Order: sequence, then structure tokens, then C-alpha cells
Amino acid sequence: MQQVDSADVDDLALGAAVLGCGGGGDAHLAKLMLHRAIDLHGPVPVVQAGDVPADGLVLPVAVAGAPAVLAEQFPGEGDARRALEAMQRYAGRRGVAVLPLGIGGIRTLFPLVAAAEVGLPCIDADGMRRPFPRLETTLFTLAGIDVSPVCVVGALGNTLVIDATDNHTGERLTRAAVAELGMVATVAAYPMNGEQCRAHAALGSLSRCREVGRLLRAIHSGTPGAHAAFLASTGAQVVFSGTVTDVLRRTSRGSTRGTATLEHLAEPDRLLRVDFQNENLVVTEAGRAVATVPDAITLLDVDTGWPVTTDSVTYGQRVEVLVVPAHERWREPDGLALGGPRAFGYDLDYVDRGLPV
Repeated sequence: MQQVDSADVDDLALGAAVLGCGGGGDAHLAKLMLHRAIDLHGPVPVVQAGDVPADGLVLPVAVAGAPAVLAEQFPGEGDARRALEAMQRYAGRRGVAVLPLGIGGIRTLFPLVAAAEVGLPCIDADGMRRPFPRLETTLFTLAGIDVSPVCVVGALGNTLVIDATDNHTGERLTRAAVAELGMVATVAAYPMNGEQCRAHAALGSLSRCREVGRLLRAIHSGTPGAHAAFLASTGAQVVFSGTVTDVLRRTSRGSTRGTATLEHLAEPDRLLRVDFQNENLVVTEAGRAVATVPDAITLLDVDTGWPVTTDSVTYGQRVEVLVVPAHERWREPDGLALGGPRAFGYDLDYVDRGLPV
């Protein structure tokens, strides 16, 4: 994958929605922004992490905010450029490439907009291999890379630079800043060099999103064997197929939190519960956890094949519940401590479904 042009945007958005675990918000606005950026600046160059100079400054970037808020408000044009310019001023040198901080939903598309705005390539990698709702929950934290400085730009262009003592404190201060700036902001964090990016980022993320999107489109068009090809490519398992019978949802502390209850399509006595905090985190049946974070839990609409986000799941939808394997680093003890179910307040051990890494 050498560039992203307008023909790639829809497939990227679809694949990102699948890997977004129900989070990331509606990518429609991000798609419009990316199309406009490509119209203004041309196709966005994409480079592999191994091609980035070892001592070059890599600029990770993301959008922060609850999905329900992102549906109504989005960063303004130029906000990504402001955040990355602030990062470069703080570092005292120019960056060589932009990196998606996470993958899934808007987090896949927005870094490409940022790269176009600052005239840099985007790296085909990311810092999570899925979205997490917390800034410190990254592969970079596991590698001991400092989140600071965190450069936060609000919708009105206000810029705040946070230099925290540790990554957890950086998350708390950034979350408070995002709330003060209107619940949506552009965030640049974890400045690193190319060698660190190669060693610790999840590689091939943009290419993976595009391929998953193409496979999903084939399912939607009724291509024979497309569903099996999709499961084989992603390593996903279908754990339940059911109708949504109840949804409880609220926005609290900058996150969309709640539960969805599903009734099995073929066995009505079977009920499944999906707990989410921006992203789907835990799936339980009859009081037993059947899938948990850090694996990616995604709902697909049975009738359309399209992904269903936590802010759009509604009563009466028929959905498949898929579990996509997490990056192997998340399955190690320190990875589970940072990104497993207990890290999000669930008194549960990680459910290892034997998915391929």
C-alpha cells in the first residue's frame, strides 16, 4: 500500500468500523474530511514503518471524544495541523511521518487527514491494533515510551500542551482538557523515533483496514464464500447471532457507556449481554463471560452486513457478534493488566478463545 486516494476511502472506513469494536463514532464526517484533503493535497503517501529513518520524529495523532458527541461535532479543518505543529515546536525539529495512535472508526481516517494537511506520509501501522478509550492504553506504554508531551487542540483552535509525570496522569489530564474544550479534540502524543515505531507499533494497520473493508463489501453484495473469506482473513469467530431486545446507554466522564441485550435468532431462551464503554468490552451469556477485551468485539448487521456502533445499536436489529483476535502483545500479563477486562472495572479474567494472533 503506497498511497490512499479517493477510491480507497470507503473500504478503509468499512474495515476501520469492523476493527473499531463498536467505537470510533460514525465515520461519515471523517470520510468527507479525507475526501476534501485528497482533493486539496492529492493522494496521501503511505510508508511502512521500516522505511522511516531510525532517528526521524514520528507524530502519532488521534481524535478524542465520546462517540455520541462525535456524531454531532468534529474537529475543525486545520486542527490536526495545529496539534502536529505544536508537537514539532515542543520537540524542536520537524517530523518525518504521521502515525495513527489507534485503529478503528474515525481513528483510521483522521490521521490521513492530518498527514495531508502537514504534507507528510502516513505510516501503515498504529499504536493499539484496535481502539481503546484511554490514552495510556497503547502498545507504546507497554514499551515504556512516554505519552508526553500531549498536544490537545479544541474545536475553537485553543491549544494545550501537557507534560505529565507518567502516562496514566497524562491520560487523566488529557481527558479533563478534552472535557473543558467541548468534549471533542485533536490529540498528538507519544512523540517517538522511527526505530521505536518499527519495534513497538502494530504494523500493516491501514492495509488491514482496507482489505477487511473490501471483504465486507463482498459480503454486502452477496458474493459466494465472502463471509467465510472474511472470517479467515480476520481470524474472527462468530459467538452469537441475535435480535437486540434492549439497549441502555448514557454518556459519562467523556465515554458512551451501557449494555445491549440480544435474544438468539434460533434459540429464544438464550440471551447475550454486551457491555461497552465507547467500545464493546465484555460479552456474557447466562452469567458467564464468553469474550472480553482486549480481543475486538464487533457487531455486524445480519441484513446488511455493515458494522453496528455502540451509539447506533437499536432495538430490533439482527446482529452477529464477532470476536477478532487482539495483537499478541495484549495477551501478555502486562498487556492484560493495562488493556484487559479488570482495567475497565470488570471483575473478570481475560477469556482466551484460542484465536490466532
